[in-house]
Order: sequence, then C-alpha cells, then structure tokens
Amino acid sequence: MMRLLLSILSLVVLAGCGTFADPTEWFASPDVVEPSPLLDLKNEVQPQKLWSRDVGSGTDDQRLNLEPHVVGDTVYVADGEGQVQALAAENGSRRWSVDLDVPVSGGPGVGEGLVIVGTSDAEVIALDPAAGEERWRVRVSSEVLSAPAAGNGVVVVHTVDGKLFGLESTNGNERWLYEREVPVLTLRGSGSPVLSGGGAFVGMAGGKLIALRVDNGNLLWDVNVTVPSGRSELERMADIDGDPIVMGGGVFVATYQGEVAAIEQRSGRIAWQRKMSSYNRMGADREGLYISDTDGVVWGLDLRSGSARWSQDSLKNRKLSNVAVLQDLVVVGDFEGYLHWLDRDDGRLVARTRVGSDPITTGLQVVDGVLYVLGDGGELAAIKLPAQR
Repeated sequence: MMRLLLSILSLVVLAGCGTFADPTEWFASPDVVEPSPLLDLKNEVQPQKLWSRDVGSGTDDQRLNLEPHVVGDTVYVADGEGQVQALAAENGSRRWSVDLDVPVSGGPGVGEGLVIVGTSDAEVIALDPAAGEERWRVRVSSEVLSAPAAGNGVVVVHTVDGKLFGLESTNGNERWLYEREVPVLTLRGSGSPVLSGGGAFVGMAGGKLIALRVDNGNLLWDVNVTVPSGRSELERMADIDGDPIVMGGGVFVATYQGEVAAIEQRSGRIAWQRKMSSYNRMGADREGLYISDTDGVVWGLDLRSGSARWSQDSLKNRKLSNVAVLQDLVVVGDFEGYLHWLDRDDGRLVARTRVGSDPITTGLQVVDGVLYVLGDGGELAAIKLPAQR
C-alpha cells in the first residue's frame, strides 16, 4: 500500500510537466500485481532469426517511441543517446552511423527523402538517408515522443504539449501550427501522425482523434473517441498514445481508459466503439484488429463491428508491447524479452521465442514478410516464419 501511495503522490508532483513514466509502473507494485507465469508450451511453428545486432542504448530505460523503420533494403534505427544508424535489411550490416549529441526520444520517421527524429531537447533533426548527413535541425515547443511523419512536402511532428507542427521538408521552416490544450495529467507518450490521402491522422491527449490537411494544417474533422470521466484527474485520463491504423476507408484507434473505435476516414463519423483500455499500437489485417489491453489480455476484434472474435488472457500483467501481424500469426512482446505468437483466427498460443532479456515495449515492425524487433536495451533482430506457412 505504501508503494502504491508513493506512486500516486509522484504523479501529483509531476502534474505540472504533463508527461509521465510507464503507466504500468504507476498503479501497481510487485506486492499488488504479479505477472502471469509462462506456461509450458511446445512450439507448433519455429520462427527463424535472420540476424540480430546491438544498435546502441535503446530506449535508455525510458518510455521512448523508438522503433525501427524499414524502407526498401534499409533499416533505420535510433537510440535514446542520439545515435542514428542505417542497416542492411538483408543481414544487419551497418551502412552508416551518426551521433547527434542530443537525446533522441521519437522516431525515426522516413519520407520526402529524409530520415527524421525528434529529441527530448525539443528539436527535430532531418538526415540524408543515403549517408546520414544532417540536412536541417529546428527547435519546436517541447519534447517529441512521437515519430515524425513526412509527405506532400511537409514533415508533421507531434509534441508532448499538444502541438502539431507542419515543417517544410526542404529546410524545416514552419509552414503551419495546430495546437490543443493538454489535460493536467497525461500518459508519457504521444500518438505519431499517420499520413494518408493528403490527411494527417493523430490521436491526442484527452481521447480526441483529429484529421488535418497535410499541406496547410487545416482541420478536416475531430472526434471524441472517448469522453474522460471520473472524480479524479487520474480517473479522467483518456489518452490516445497508440498510432492510428488507416486502412480500407477507416481509421482505427484505441484509447487509454476509454474505447477502441472505427472512424470513417472521409467524414470523421464513428462507425463503432467498444469499451477497452490500451496505450499500445494495434495490429491489423483484412481478417481483423488485434490489440493488447492494459491488463495484458490480447484481443482479436472484427473490423466491421468491433465484436470480439477471441481473447487470450494467459499473458496478463506481462507489460505487453505493441501488436504486429506476420502472415497468419499475431505477435506481441513482453517485459522479459519474449515474443508470444498467437493464431490470428482463434488467439491460441502457438509459439514462444526470446529476442533477449530486455523488455520489448514498442519496437515491432513487419515489412515484406519480416518482423523487426527492437528491445528496450538496444538489440535489434529480424525474424521470419518458415516458408511453408
């Protein structure tokens, strides 16, 4: 009880700065919640590690939004101490590495001929993707805990104080600015902009999803995915920290202490909502939507209605990562560096592998049939499934 009280008091003290540590650490101590033990499991499939490589300090024991970004035959990756690297996707060999001499907290994003990162020192830095040379560096209003996105000649950046910057991709000059008031208490994190069809779709603190025109920052629509409720500031936290998924004319998003919802991409009309709490990015394919909730239960939802197709609760309280989909399997990481592989049709656990001993918080990306996993300690691995699947 004393540890729980101290955690809550820490939140109150930090309220003025508006961002906080991993929410899984706030409300539970080892005396209150224990992670589910790993049950004996005979792997039905054997995921194959293609290569692995140490790529620096990782997230530097903070909840940073640092994920590998794969474009063509190159993997771009950054660590919390400011090292940015380009690796060959085929074997992990290093093509270039630069030290920015500033703590990186979000990215890298890739687009418009740039590799872009955000920093804890409120800077956005753009690099040349071929050699890593710095193209430009600009200051924004606060820390960047999201991955910048680039398209239509604009770099879109979401800062932790609720602002969205549209920067000229050629020189970093500000083209437009959109801002919203941030609630007193928020999760430590920011939803990354997702660009599609000339729009930028961004989840905000307070549970609102917005759509802006990329070229001029004009608001296309905004919608309250969830309405904060409760007697205390803690109970009213309802942030969107997981990146939206834009596909098939819909935008899919999950909120912490709120709902998961499908929104029509053109109009912003809510197609369906389902009560669920998550601060992670979901996975999706044409078969469904896959999400790890704040309790560590993994769900498979129907894309059209949001109804539950299955749930898997054997991973409760294991501080699960973002969710990815590789072929016909759903994969999620945990706090001990394990990857858990689930059948996407029924949620059954079919395999367990381990990348390393460090937690896997955010860094899962699937590109061209390969899963790229970045552990919080800085180990990057490329994994694929056997050809017969």
